[in-house]
Amino acid sequence: METGRRQWIRGSLLAATAALTASKSKAEPAKFGMPGPYPGRVIAVEHSGCIASGVYQPEPVRQMMERGMKELTGAPSWQDAWRSFFEKGDVVGIKVSPVGGAKLCSDASVMHAILDGLNQAGVTNPNIVVFNRYREEAVQAGIPKWLPAGVHFDAASERYNNVQLDMGGYDENHFMEMALIKPGDNPNDPHVRRSYVAKIVTSRVNKIINLPVLKHHQSAGVTITLKNMSHGFVNNVNRSHLTPTLNACGVFIPSVVSLPVIRQKVVLHIVDAVKAQYHGGPGGRPQYMWEPKTLYFGTDPVALDKTGWKAIDAKRKQVGMAPIALSKPDGASQFLNCQVEHIEIAGMLQLGEFSDDKIHVQQVRLV
Repeated sequence: METGRRQWIRGSLLAATAALTASKSKAEPAKFGMPGPYPGRVIAVEHSGCIASGVYQPEPVRQMMERGMKELTGAPSWQDAWRSFFEKGDVVGIKVSPVGGAKLCSDASVMHAILDGLNQAGVTNPNIVVFNRYREEAVQAGIPKWLPAGVHFDAASERYNNVQLDMGGYDENHFMEMALIKPGDNPNDPHVRRSYVAKIVTSRVNKIINLPVLKHHQSAGVTITLKNMSHGFVNNVNRSHLTPTLNACGVFIPSVVSLPVIRQKVVLHIVDAVKAQYHGGPGGRPQYMWEPKTLYFGTDPVALDKTGWKAIDAKRKQVGMAPIALSKPDGASQFLNCQVEHIEIAGMLQLGEFSDDKIHVQQVRLV
């Protein structure tokens, strides 16, 4: 009876998602693509010395990166691990997440280890594009200053604004359409019902590394791998969570990530949980930050987000707070419902594994 009920729920959710959304996006079949070659597999590497007095320590971070990549792939060496994903001639995008500001943004030491790995695989610096949706946000976090000679930085929009319908950096041939608009928009105008994919994603790179930070999000519950793509790869996203009650992140996030041009190009996710945030996100709030001192590796964004969600809930329990799914609005998180269900719906759309019995988290403690 329980199995039948779950199948009915699964079918209903998929049907509802299909009814609410439409898309135009095509991509050539890829060797990789979510959930990738390691569905349900999460490597969690911890190092007690990776951060000291709030500052990332490059050598421990490098050790974490090497161990994580080798454990994920089963490769005998750092170079072989990266060669299992990338090769000479690839043009690789790295999606950063600076919305937490300089105090909660993946560090230069993490970026430099990734760049070295790509170089080891034969990907030259001119074929690497570090990107974010908003240029100003990344500049304020200092990201362009981290990059060595030859590595490009790019953005789809100059800065955040409330309209979000600019098309200069976006591809009219790739979009997700949803029956959801902002107040005052014309519901008969297809442009306001669509979120278009950035040209960086559609035409500039052929593979993408997703580099989010582990943190809470007021409307989506958490913002880890899935939301770093859904709200970092397309425009017209604020319609998904305009007010504490006008919140559609639960469906919006998986609908965007399931676009073929996204799900087939994002081949690797590295979640930075050296520092993290358990409440009040996505902006950085020091009073809610802590140091898990962990990097997570995987090709399955759903398994990674389910794992990260549990880590945040464990910290919330430790400090006497309710789980995210049961949390109530307060001064630091004002949305009525934190829609962590976006993770399960993404699983139902076959972007990855959601069920605990299909997720294997391998814990590695270096020191």
